[in-house]
Amino acid sequence: MTGVNRVGVGASLRWLSQGWRDMLRAPGPCLVYGAAVAALSYGIWTSLISSNLAFWALSLSCGFVFLAPMLAMGLYEAGRRIGDGERPTLRQMLFVHSAVRSDIFYFGLALLLIYLLWGRIAQVVYGLSTYRLHKTVPDFIDFAISTPDGHGMLIAGTVIGGVLAFFTFALSVVSAPMLLDQKANVFGAMFISLRAVSVNLPALLLWAFLITMLLIACAASSWLGLILVFPWLGLASWRAYCDLVS
Repeated sequence: MTGVNRVGVGASLRWLSQGWRDMLRAPGPCLVYGAAVAALSYGIWTSLISSNLAFWALSLSCGFVFLAPMLAMGLYEAGRRIGDGERPTLRQMLFVHSAVRSDIFYFGLALLLIYLLWGRIAQVVYGLSTYRLHKTVPDFIDFAISTPDGHGMLIAGTVIGGVLAFFTFALSVVSAPMLLDQKANVFGAMFISLRAVSVNLPALLLWAFLITMLLIACAASSWLGLILVFPWLGLASWRAYCDLVS
């Protein structure tokens, strides 16, 4: 029977260290995988900005965390193989046979619906904050930073988005790699994930904070930082799963 282990508050630092060591065991495939995710993110981001959709560029960038667990399936597979003493190839990371099943599809659909919900909430918060459509990034940043309505939008968006993001984190921190590793059903995996968070709340709050800070750094680098950070976090997340679930 699947159980949940208790970990120390500083466990996330150990996961990052282990994830970094794992990445050094297969640097080529991991960095190519990260480069693919970075290129996809950068392409979507620049397309929105060049289309004068600065608001959507920001809101969809903030929603990256909702889809990241599905994008990291290849890295979970790499972490599993490294743990078994193998050296994963890029082909094995891109074509994960154990990920092709209905429970993982339903889990991905749930994350997609949360992502779409966030987009709708962000649109409502923005619409209630201003009557104008700020098409360029400088205009949008000026509105958000220098006006009371912009401040209210940032506060409301941060609070609502933070709650939704942490809920998504709690659902997926264990369930995403667990669905790949075990023949668990999606509801059981999400229940175990929520239980792991409740049992280890201080440790996983720190883990969520570290993930957020690293992703913010990637966004500040126009998502190029994902080349290194995404495979690092994916492998560290596999280590977190191995530590939290018995």
